[in-house]
Amino acid sequence: MRIVMGAQNCGFGPASELVAVSRLLSDHERVFVGSGVAATFTRRNPDAFDTIREIEATRGRAGAELVDDLLETGDQVVSVMDADLALRSVIARRPVVMVDSLFGFWRLGRPLARIRDLCATLPRSSYVAADRHLAALSSHERVVAAHLLATHSVVQNFPGVPERAAEFAALGAGSAIHLTGPIIDLEGLRNTPLDAEPEYDLLVNVGGFKNFLLDFDVNNDYLRLLHHWIPDLLRDWPRFSRVLVCGGPFDGHRERSVSVAGRRADCRLLPQRDLLRAVASTPDYLLAPGLTALHESMVLGRLPLGIHEQHYAHVYTLRRLGGTLFGRNAGRFADVLPHHRLPEDDLAGTAALVEIAGRVQEDEELYSVFRRTFNERIEHYVSLTPARRRHGVEELRRLLGGEPVHEVLARILPPRGSE
Repeated sequence: MRIVMGAQNCGFGPASELVAVSRLLSDHERVFVGSGVAATFTRRNPDAFDTIREIEATRGRAGAELVDDLLETGDQVVSVMDADLALRSVIARRPVVMVDSLFGFWRLGRPLARIRDLCATLPRSSYVAADRHLAALSSHERVVAAHLLATHSVVQNFPGVPERAAEFAALGAGSAIHLTGPIIDLEGLRNTPLDAEPEYDLLVNVGGFKNFLLDFDVNNDYLRLLHHWIPDLLRDWPRFSRVLVCGGPFDGHRERSVSVAGRRADCRLLPQRDLLRAVASTPDYLLAPGLTALHESMVLGRLPLGIHEQHYAHVYTLRRLGGTLFGRNAGRFADVLPHHRLPEDDLAGTAALVEIAGRVQEDEELYSVFRRTFNERIEHYVSLTPARRRHGVEELRRLLGGEPVHEVLARILPPRGSE
């Protein structure tokens, strides 16, 4: 069976989940199609696919035609939160599995029943007609519509997800919702040694960063703040003599090293399984609070410290996990600007975080508060006993666990040779 696969272009989370799913489907021919940060992550993990078709160089109509041509030759589609790929698959009359780690996050400005009715009357004569039919929906509502249109939906457990799945079921809305545990590279995690000699004292995982607003060269105030802070991290923490800063902005020519007082930070982008080995072996771990990286850390038995929010989904994640040790300990921009109200909206909230990061980076007094309060967070984190760290990991496992994703996929996808 030929499976066409793609992921939403928002950080490394969706692409990482796609890689994890793809590795579970190695008995089939797996074709990645996509661009941007998803393609960047895929190129760093080429063993997870049989073919990689990047459409960055063929934007617009040519890129859309490439996707449609691949769908014509495919038997099955797997889309990780890529609503457009799911919609094109429906028009091409290909079965599509919609995979989602943020199922409870999508904000609806209209009742779910109204979105269901729009999907029920979707014209399937062409993508243009279908796209026009859904034009009034927000980007979040388009993802929900993709679930309604998909053949199957595989959704990762998180506070609020079971309630939304129940809402779908009560309406008899769309595809079957299959609740699963972490959508991560379980084979890679199983094969990651937990007792390797650490190469670094501290790992800082920035993630993919880039999304619908953030970019490495535009709206990059968070990265500028991070670059400003890394030398001070080395100055303030002699115990961290070797630091690895890993993530999207350090790909290719962006890789660099920073040295202060005989201590060094290496900024790099690692292949996924190399990153897992670093997570497993490095004593202390700071990460942007994305769910995929958090799940990987949880399986490896490592409790990380969350760093300040890059975008609104990070705000949502920390709020939902506020009752856990991880959620309580995480750094937040509210530590710096406690009375600043963030818009309760993905785009506006993310734009506000960009503005806050810029203010903190440029204002010497605000930066001093940022540095001091984050040092307080780090101080508390490094003082946690091994028992407290294990407790923090276990409470996350209890809260976020579910049926293994490989069992869900085995149940809904035909085995090789049956197509």
